[in-house]
Amino acid sequence: MNTVNGKFHKTNDFNKIVLERRSVKVYDPEVKISREEMTEILAEASRAPSSINMQPWRFLVIDSAEGKEKLAPLASFNQTQALTSSAVIAVFYDANNIEYIDEIFGKAVELGYMPQDVMEMQLQQVKPYYANVAASDLRDMNLIDSGLVAMQLMLVARAHGYDTNPMAGYEKEQIAEVFGLDKNRFQPVMLISIGKAAKEGYPSYRLPVETTTTWA
Repeated sequence: MNTVNGKFHKTNDFNKIVLERRSVKVYDPEVKISREEMTEILAEASRAPSSINMQPWRFLVIDSAEGKEKLAPLASFNQTQALTSSAVIAVFYDANNIEYIDEIFGKAVELGYMPQDVMEMQLQQVKPYYANVAASDLRDMNLIDSGLVAMQLMLVARAHGYDTNPMAGYEKEQIAEVFGLDKNRFQPVMLISIGKAAKEGYPSYRLPVETTTTWA
């Protein structure tokens, strides 16, 4: 994509966003993403759906040289992506995201998205559910929701003209503490490198729909 004033053109072309997305391993280290644009990308990604709209995802954007130095020994299988990309976004879920329920539902009423009586009815159902749900079920729900936002983040990045790569090869037990986060509260989901490809990602084979789909 061409650039204007150092920024890549956005696109709304569905084929370019979805069908031409590749997992990129090597990035142009000279390409930087401003924190203003990264904020836009994260805000657009956060339009992803989540169970009861609880939005459990949390982002750690590692875009400084110091941050990448901290990350490098934790991502030994993904050194090239970590060091050459514009940033690495660590996606976590917040195990205590119930703390935001009143803000989420209250703002929905304030903005006219939800009637007051509907909010009150839902809160009466949701709060006891969260108080009693099994930890394993809550973890599953939060991982699903965080997976949704991660995929949307990669598509939004593509729409902004950037490339990405989702990564699971890192020290999950250490990453929160290394960056000053409560490791019991913030649970790692994946790393996503983002930047402009210096080497295009390879296309990959997809199983046909006939193999992956059952009709009923």
